[in-house]
Amino acid sequence: MSGRAVLRLAGRASLEHAWLSIDRFAFAPASAAPLAALRIGLAAVLLLQAAMVAPALLELYGRSGILQGPLNEVFARSDLLRIGWLIDRLAPLGVGEESVVLGAGALYALALAALLVGWRTRAAAALAWLTHFLLMMTADSTSYGADNYANIFLFYLLWMPSGAALSLDRRRARAPQGPPATTRLSLRVVQVHLCISYLASGLAKASGEAWWNGEAVWRSVMLPGYRQVDFSWMAQHPFIPMIAGWLVILVEAGYAVLIWPRRTRRLWVAATVALHAGIAAFMGLVVFGALMAVLTVAAFGVSADPRGPAKAPPGAA
Repeated sequence: MSGRAVLRLAGRASLEHAWLSIDRFAFAPASAAPLAALRIGLAAVLLLQAAMVAPALLELYGRSGILQGPLNEVFARSDLLRIGWLIDRLAPLGVGEESVVLGAGALYALALAALLVGWRTRAAAALAWLTHFLLMMTADSTSYGADNYANIFLFYLLWMPSGAALSLDRRRARAPQGPPATTRLSLRVVQVHLCISYLASGLAKASGEAWWNGEAVWRSVMLPGYRQVDFSWMAQHPFIPMIAGWLVILVEAGYAVLIWPRRTRRLWVAATVALHAGIAAFMGLVVFGALMAVLTVAAFGVSADPRGPAKAPPGAA
């Protein structure tokens, strides 16, 4: 056999091996439990946020609220979909601004409740995403990272078979009896998204001095807008915020690598949850902390091993 033929066979074998690896990674049989955990956890956190926001619904989303109509229009990022658009369209029908705002809020809460229990799961996800986007665009000046992450993952749930487990759809035989073929791929999308997000955040923090010398941690817990506990005593022990900054960089920058191996996965899930619990407790960002913890636990903390005769390949998350 000529050398060229040997190289051709070796190349073909390498391509086949690469394809099999991709196939195992993206399409191996998987349980829908992680996607169900994502659906339930995300809906629960957003219902908590909705309950917190409900008393100020008109102030946040009405034209006569915190930001008056013209100012709200100036600060808005998009002209595509806002409550003001609905108010203008429904006004000729005799529907007032208050009814539109309260109706949008109620529709959003009902969609989240349906998503939580897995009733008409894809339709509930679509309605939750649409109403969340409507509210987020209307009060854009008050939106932050938690709202952006929530909207992205609500959009993912439109396409993912999250109702295939732990849902009313499953109990009423509306969902397939076995996990759909797209389950593993859907889980990988969530996992890769989180890895990219944490890696980018970790590298951004590592590129400056504030997280290495403790200044960023000090400011985070001492700014009046975030201060929940008196940490002024750390001024006498500057090494504490410094070490805390190093740990934050380690957890975030190491996430994309160390969350995958079975030996380090539980440790990194626990460290990430602890990080966001600290953010919730010491900075008052309860929704953000809870949301990010839910995403990591659903993506990497819930087993995706199928419960049927098909077994996941060794090392699959």
